[in-house]
Amino acid sequence: MFLAGATGAVGRTLLAQLLEAGQDVTGTTRSPARASFIQAMGAQPIVVDVFDAEAFSQAISGARPDIVIDQLTDLPPGLDASRMEEGARRNARIRSEGTRNLIAAMSRAGVRRIIAQSIAWIYADGSEPHSEGDRVEVSAEGSRGVTLKGVAVLEHLVLRSADIDGVVLRYGHLYGPGTGTPAGAPPSVHVDAAAAAAALAIECAGAGIYNIAEPCQYLSIDKARRELRWDPSFRARGSQVGGPRLR
Repeated sequence: MFLAGATGAVGRTLLAQLLEAGQDVTGTTRSPARASFIQAMGAQPIVVDVFDAEAFSQAISGARPDIVIDQLTDLPPGLDASRMEEGARRNARIRSEGTRNLIAAMSRAGVRRIIAQSIAWIYADGSEPHSEGDRVEVSAEGSRGVTLKGVAVLEHLVLRSADIDGVVLRYGHLYGPGTGTPAGAPPSVHVDAAAAAAALAIECAGAGIYNIAEPCQYLSIDKARRELRWDPSFRARGSQVGGPRLR
């Protein structure tokens, strides 16, 4: 298992869930200081930047994973509002240029399966709740427009690249440990439940898109509940909020 972004908000809890399930995990970080966290958890750390296409290709080839899980983000600590415009540009670059490098590295290494993080608040105006096949917004301006363009590239690469079996998880607004916020505006999802969806997708998911959020008027999560057997109330052991354990 190759977990790109193993020290981010979702990556950290997903790493713990994968290791608890007995998975052999290689986790990436851009920070040498954070590599020690990955190693202490029991995974193999690789310090690499997704924008270094050659180094990233060597990392995946060396790890020889069956599956890549993409949890790469580049947002300001605590989602600092004063830095979100800059963060949106950085995040969009990861989703476009970074995902392009990741998919190319997978192809060179012969890895065919990827589970990638996307966002759920992208649907165009229309009848609610939105299902995965509904139209997405394409004409936004400002930071939202930058974000949506990056998401569009990511989803196209994951779902349309030749010989790639791609799963896109459209996460609601993340909240919980490591996110800087105790609650998220709908559509929202706790980081533990977001990570659980990725862990479940390893075994359960067919290629395609899955809405991953708590029940709300804005979107339907029926597909994730049915096909992933995902429970939005899941909380990891030791989390501040109780909930069922991952199977």
